[in-house]
Amino acid sequence: PQYGLVFDAGSTHTSLYTYRWPADKENGTGIVSQVDVCSVSGPGISSYADDPAGAGASLKACLDKAMKIVPAEQQRDTPTYLGATAGMRLLREQNSTKAEQVLAEVAKAIGEYPVDFRGARILTGREEGSFGWITVNYLLETLVKFSFAEKWEHPRDTEVLGALDLGGASTQITFQPGVPVEDRNTSVFFRLYGTNYSLYSHSYLCYGQTQALKMLLAALHQSSPTAQISHPCYPSGYQENVTVAELYDSPCVHAPSTASPALVLTVMGTGDPAGCRSAIQKLFNFSCRAQRPCGFNGVYQPPVRGQFFVRS
Repeated sequence: PQYGLVFDAGSTHTSLYTYRWPADKENGTGIVSQVDVCSVSGPGISSYADDPAGAGASLKACLDKAMKIVPAEQQRDTPTYLGATAGMRLLREQNSTKAEQVLAEVAKAIGEYPVDFRGARILTGREEGSFGWITVNYLLETLVKFSFAEKWEHPRDTEVLGALDLGGASTQITFQPGVPVEDRNTSVFFRLYGTNYSLYSHSYLCYGQTQALKMLLAALHQSSPTAQISHPCYPSGYQENVTVAELYDSPCVHAPSTASPALVLTVMGTGDPAGCRSAIQKLFNFSCRAQRPCGFNGVYQPPVRGQFFVRS
């Protein structure tokens, strides 16, 4: 068998997946199984903007573990990738030099191991969405299935599922529409196990859970006359303090010019479900321009079709 290593560098944490597959392919695509997953301790690599070497060092424990799993004689032939997602997309927007330094340090750390390192890079939102779609459909056996005839076959009468993925800093929607995709930026094509797939995929930056909650708090702050912010989504009696600098530390939120960075804001929960729903709805613009269907914020999206698998 062959092995492969993939670091999934998300906005809040990083995981290292170890995969194994038989040498021969089925119709041009391998049948892969996950042998191990290792959770890297500490935050996501984008949190190391001011300590890039720390990002590299954080990966070592998981790499050491993987080197005990992959047989020594196969390590040099083990393709190894690091794909970063929206946390690093945001850092690149904020400070591209720091983003490059973080990627350089993680590449340097992985490069010290005897593997076939294929690079550390920031995935596009479209790649992130479509890779997630492949994972969901592969695991649910809608792409390929081991038949009664004891061979791998394309399942008949099986519809693929759409994939929704709520991350920390972005959220993705990917599905096979019933109509051609009109916008090249959102269309993806794959050939898997001998079958062609034309997909729609889009990633909404800032609409992951962590960043969306930040946008919500910023909106509540901007409509609050004082430094006391009533938060309808937090339970009554909940209280936390946050400085203006901490709240507006991301490209997803824009500080009002009048706000002093050192000012401490007091966030108080009011436990108001209807008020919470209404405040969250204001983060989305559901109106679409001229005769073209859209998801939200005017982003083109063909009519949704089929069943969806949601992961977070």
